[in-house]
Amino acid sequence: MQTIWAETALLPSGWASDVRIDIDADGRIGAVHEGAPQQGVRTGMLLPAPVNVHSHAFQRAMAGLTERRGPDPSDSFWTWRQLMFRFLDRLTPDHIEAITAFVQMEMLEAGYGANVEFHYLHHQPGGVPYDNIAETSTRIAAAAQQSGIGLCLLPVHYQFGGCDGRDLSAGQIRFGNTRDGFAALHADAAASLEALPQDTGIGVAPHSLRAVGVDDLKSYTTLFPDGPIHMHLAEQVAEVDEVQHHLRARPVEWALDNMGLNARWCLIHCTQMTPDETVALARSGAVAGLCPITESSLGDGIFDGVRWIDAGGALAVGSDSNIRISLSEELRTLDYSQRLRDGSRAALASPEKSTGRRIFDGILRGGAQAAQRRSGRIEVGCWADMLSLDTASEHMWGRTGDTGLDAWIFAGDDRLVTDVWSAGRHMVQGGNHIKRAQIVAAYKRTIDALRDAV
Repeated sequence: MQTIWAETALLPSGWASDVRIDIDADGRIGAVHEGAPQQGVRTGMLLPAPVNVHSHAFQRAMAGLTERRGPDPSDSFWTWRQLMFRFLDRLTPDHIEAITAFVQMEMLEAGYGANVEFHYLHHQPGGVPYDNIAETSTRIAAAAQQSGIGLCLLPVHYQFGGCDGRDLSAGQIRFGNTRDGFAALHADAAASLEALPQDTGIGVAPHSLRAVGVDDLKSYTTLFPDGPIHMHLAEQVAEVDEVQHHLRARPVEWALDNMGLNARWCLIHCTQMTPDETVALARSGAVAGLCPITESSLGDGIFDGVRWIDAGGALAVGSDSNIRISLSEELRTLDYSQRLRDGSRAALASPEKSTGRRIFDGILRGGAQAAQRRSGRIEVGCWADMLSLDTASEHMWGRTGDTGLDAWIFAGDDRLVTDVWSAGRHMVQGGNHIKRAQIVAAYKRTIDALRDAV
């Protein structure tokens, strides 16, 4: 058993002082006591640690390599994607494991308690499967064993190069599987997770409306009756146009009419929706998985967060391309995008809650739902996913409650995160991951091996 004592903690009932949390041996919260004497590990402001709901770990090694404009004056997501395809063709399973461990370490240091990995880099260059068809999934699992993050693995089904069913391009060939081939890969990926801790989960991810056949998309909840289902949806204007041309409906419209969307689903990005689509998708119960830093980097567009939240929609955040891994900055970027679009301030605040508190409460609930992980609450029976902020910092000095939360998100940054627990595993202490040196060393060796890959 571990014991943590916090000056202040955000509990389901609200802010509380002098809080003692006991963590059971299995990583769950066993007891919560308010007004308790100091005992165990002392922390400042203790918060539930949210889930990072969308990551392509290998893309972290590309960060900073694609910021020059190419010969195409309309450089966009689609030209960036070609650079990404060239880069991934160099990656080996060893590279993938080292990069993923580094990404997961950074997520923990940023304050995330768990990671949903949207994993589609399955095969060898040229598309030939490894002897173990789930080889790269086993490397994601091995990285999680090293980093200690709570993992929800989503093997990705990626079969076609577009809505017309065309073959995958050379850059996509490492992703591809038929439906039967993907089912076999998914089963082997699930087996690779058996050695991981009890809080590990698995789901499934049909990549997008462009990459999976319509009959399969309509039957996904039957094909995979358990676990979360995530999918990219309505990310780019060109995607909307392609779907509308071939499926005779806009992406969100078609998904709502044909895929039985409900609380099992997490739809990633959704930056290209009409107001009516926004309200209808919010009412479906599905989570909107937002990646504001990546969506800004790739010019995806601005998610209609004000309308979504007002319609009762669930939301969560992820680091996607991992160009920068920063929990506080994801939340700040989300809110600032709404302010810039609408010419307003505190766009996502409510009369009862500050901006930071309303967004943070939302991503705690939505992240737990999207990962089907019992987390997001400092409550008996939940996984002990928690983060602590440094109340002695000048950025937090004199700030309490919701004001302290706002200070972290809007005036500070992730350097205020001192400690992080994932299912009771105390992986970040004093602001640094406990295995930082060895994880960084392996990552640097990988970067050396990948010089001039883009």
